[in-house]
Amino acid sequence: MTSISIRNAGQLLRPAEDGAPYLRDAALTLDPGSVTVRDGVIAAFEDDPGADVIIDAAGAAVIPGFVDCHTHLPFAGWRASEYEMKVTGVPYEEIARSGGGIAASARALAEAGDEQVLAQARAIREEMLRLGTTTLEGKTGYGLSAEGELRLARLGRELQLDRLTGLFAHSVPQGYDPGAWMDVVDALAAQADVDALDIYVESVAFRNEDLARLGEIARREGVALRAHVEQFNANRSVPVALAAGARSVDHLACLHPDDLEPLARAECAAVLLPGAEFLGAEHTPPARALADAGAICVLATDCNPGTSPVASMPVIVGLAVRRYGWSVREALAAATINAAWVLDLPDRGSLEVGKRADLVVLDGPVEHIPYRFGHDPVKTVIRDGEVAWRRP
Repeated sequence: MTSISIRNAGQLLRPAEDGAPYLRDAALTLDPGSVTVRDGVIAAFEDDPGADVIIDAAGAAVIPGFVDCHTHLPFAGWRASEYEMKVTGVPYEEIARSGGGIAASARALAEAGDEQVLAQARAIREEMLRLGTTTLEGKTGYGLSAEGELRLARLGRELQLDRLTGLFAHSVPQGYDPGAWMDVVDALAAQADVDALDIYVESVAFRNEDLARLGEIARREGVALRAHVEQFNANRSVPVALAAGARSVDHLACLHPDDLEPLARAECAAVLLPGAEFLGAEHTPPARALADAGAICVLATDCNPGTSPVASMPVIVGLAVRRYGWSVREALAAATINAAWVLDLPDRGSLEVGKRADLVVLDGPVEHIPYRFGHDPVKTVIRDGEVAWRRP
């Protein structure tokens, strides 16, 4: 394999202590230095003049590759007309009940061929890579039938996602009530090749009792449980998710105050999605309070055709710093090591000797990611020990 030496980094974003599975306190250092990569892993924090590839960071930052732990790839088409409806005052719930939302993406998926779906997903994945995302999760959820969900699981594996989540309980298909569709979800979980199970608990989707049932199914199948909760309403789903052993609870824009401390004490990540909040004019979750209480805070794009058609983790980091009052170190911990923990990928997410060599060389200091909002800060991306992209 190629050996790589990155020299003259003005900042190396490293954990203050090696070996932590996640960071509750954003204990990251930003000292200058160099990095050597051999055999696909980080070999040393020193220069190797004999390396096959020499990269001069020119005083800029070197950070771990971003880990995007919540996307809805693969999907078909986009829903730009719904965005205009939302910004002119139509609530998402009304859009969904009128045949938009998830149902619209399900129709688009049913009408698209496999290669069309994969071509769009690969283009988005390539865009994400150029923006520094080296690890990517995707979900099913737009099938809205047993056959459609199994098709999405197959396409997700063909896309070679780092993790694939079965969001079989995304929306209640026409002709079913939540309980009846959960019987189908039970069968799908036993058939599909997925790494985790997920559910959307909301007034237009599933209930807390369905979340508890999915927890039992996830335990039976030996996979992680994740949950979309408290996006539009305080449904008090977090206690149910914690009791069910969830690995993460995602969205949390309407987190009930009484549920903040139990979540912060739990080994369950708070996955926050500022792209969906900003573009959907949703409530802002109590992100500062979660961080102060010691929660495992995580950021992701929520890349999907409806509520967050965003592929850029640098944009997500910028939104988090501005909207949540987080430091850039808190945001970067949430977008790297903590996100890798959500996906149970301990071999990546931080700059440590022996970890997989997923690194991003920026064109300035880390503070410029939020400060120069919208600017693409990525000069070079190294994924799995190989140079995957370099700015021309």
